[in-house]
Amino acid sequence: MEDILTKYYGLQPERMYQDGKAHRYMVNGLLYTIVTVTHMEQEKLVELYKISEHLQATGDRYVSTFVPSTEEKFLITDKQQDYVVVKNEFLQSPPKNHFGRKLAKFHSRGRSIEEKIEHQSRIGQWKSLWEKRIDQLEKAFQQTVQNHPVDEFEKKFVESCPYFIGLAENAIQYLVDTELDDQPGQVDSGTVCHERFLQDTWGTDIWIRFPFDWIFDHCSRDIAEWVRERYLTRNQTYHKDIQTFLKEYQSVSPLSTFSWRLTYARLLFPIHYFECIERYYVTSSEQQKLLLQDRLEKELKNATQYEKFLTDFYQIAEVPVKKQGIPVVGWLFS
Repeated sequence: MEDILTKYYGLQPERMYQDGKAHRYMVNGLLYTIVTVTHMEQEKLVELYKISEHLQATGDRYVSTFVPSTEEKFLITDKQQDYVVVKNEFLQSPPKNHFGRKLAKFHSRGRSIEEKIEHQSRIGQWKSLWEKRIDQLEKAFQQTVQNHPVDEFEKKFVESCPYFIGLAENAIQYLVDTELDDQPGQVDSGTVCHERFLQDTWGTDIWIRFPFDWIFDHCSRDIAEWVRERYLTRNQTYHKDIQTFLKEYQSVSPLSTFSWRLTYARLLFPIHYFECIERYYVTSSEQQKLLLQDRLEKELKNATQYEKFLTDFYQIAEVPVKKQGIPVVGWLFS
């Protein structure tokens, strides 16, 4: 891969830097990342380029920017593969405190983009995307029942699937009710979000805000996914972390009732369960299958705890649901 930097960009890599996500190459104190984009639509690439330029122009020091080749091209083709190169300053990651504030500032910059973002947008699409995933899961469930479960994972899947589909349908209903009953505020404009925003999405030792993690969506997407991961990885000590994160976020961008309800709808949708099942059926690695079996067992053991978390969420977040007229999911409280 590093030959591409020499051949098309006139850069001589000094050393490789591996950060768990990608191979990056150091040249004169800057980090360069080569990204294969052979199967990516050109319109999406153009949008990511525009978003990257906008975030950098509004003061984001951690954002990756696209690098033109020596022939002033952003897209190069080598051996029938398409590539782009992005670069970053080598910046140590800041202290992990005030993470909520940092995400809110990132969203705030993303909201001010004037370009119309269509191809990377998920705005208003959650319902149809969730319905599609439910359909796929139901098909896998019916197929497994028909063929009779062959191993422990499939038995557990068949036992648990109806419950999680029910939870997912609740999430869709909560989302639909929100869109019908509530009015979006200024904070509810689309912004730059991440496919799945977790504690380490921006990196650990150094921070890189990488365009190929981005989509354009409602800020609640990133908030909910960070909160979900925090709960799942620290389910004994999550209260304080989540409370601090949400307070910090709101010190920059106070959330509307619409935002809270979308965050809750997203937490209700058990994406962690869906991903576990989906990965099991596409992997051919036996080791991976064993890891996923362990993960499924853990998730099933924690299902009652997750219900408790959903019951307590608004209270943890210090959202006055009665005062603000935010509905709760009846069966969770019965």
